[in-house]
Amino acid sequence: MESPIFLPPRRKFIRQSMVGAAAIVGSQFFTQPGLFADELLTPTMTEGPFYPDKLPLDTDNDLLVLNNAITPAVGEITHLTGKVMDQKGNPVRNARVEIWQCDAKGVYLHSKGGDRDKQDRNFQGFGRFATGLKAEYYFRTIKPVPYPGRTPHIHFAVYVGEKKVMSTQCMIKGHDLNANDGVLKRIKNPKARESVIVDFKPLPGSKIGELTANFDIVIGVTPNEDQVKEQEQEKKNG
Repeated sequence: MESPIFLPPRRKFIRQSMVGAAAIVGSQFFTQPGLFADELLTPTMTEGPFYPDKLPLDTDNDLLVLNNAITPAVGEITHLTGKVMDQKGNPVRNARVEIWQCDAKGVYLHSKGGDRDKQDRNFQGFGRFATGLKAEYYFRTIKPVPYPGRTPHIHFAVYVGEKKVMSTQCMIKGHDLNANDGVLKRIKNPKARESVIVDFKPLPGSKIGELTANFDIVIGVTPNEDQVKEQEQEKKNG
């Protein structure tokens, strides 16, 4: 069993900046729980071949700074937020959200994920965050960039307990490569396809061109259902 995910003290500014930014942009960051009686399930999408084959020592929610490094990663700074909900709009607390993406040069944190000579060694490439009472998650990362064969995207995995309940991706609203992206085209339902296309907007008041992006994730398994299934299985196993 993995140890609980905690933010080191040096990352406290991230949580503080999340609160401050949310106050600035309001609903641009988080949606209200129970806003809809029935949420459209977020479509499951391929995990792809570039989930890190060796996780970095730093796996927190700030992908721009590695450990105590001074030099930040290259790219457009993006505050990526959202909620994890069940199909009724209820918050899914204590879910573990993981993201991974290529750096600004199109290189993943994977031994076969691109030209290692071009890799941005200051980009973490992978991060984790555990949702709280309101089921919100937050990452500081970069706006995704394209690489051969794919439109820009960020990979997501969601765990409830120790069980991975879904893998998905989010893309950039209005990007030209979306129309011909094979992975995105596999989603046949127009509303479901639209739900993974995210608007990357300028952060009001930012003097360095920061962006915000909000991607709510709706899963088909609630924690209670999952726990019941596990308990029933344990009974069967004696």
